[in-house]
Amino acid sequence: QVQLVESGGGLVQAGGSLRLSCAASGTIFSTLSMGWYRQAPEKQRELVATITSGGSTNYADSVKGRFTISRDKAKKTVYLQMTSLKPEDTAVYSCNAENILTRMVYWGKGTLVTVSS
Repeated sequence: QVQLVESGGGLVQAGGSLRLSCAASGTIFSTLSMGWYRQAPEKQRELVATITSGGSTNYADSVKGRFTISRDKAKKTVYLQMTSLKPEDTAVYSCNAENILTRMVYWGKGTLVTVSS
């Protein structure tokens, strides 16, 4: 069973930075395509960034140039480095993984990021 555990959320002032981590277990990390999604209060969940097993990345327009997704094979961890944070980035950020062989999708429980103005 694949497990995803996020960490790194918290309260930060506008313009600040945070780094989120998502540790994966229970499967071969290289079979996972990973991503971060977020859901703000009373809004639908939206894609933030994805990274394939080969390292190709994709970002939502709203975070391009400010957020960077990366993965560490040895630590089985995917990161989301967030800079120049804005109040509208406030949301619960959830880690997502898709097994490229089985197409099974997994979710972490999420971590709250609050950006104060």
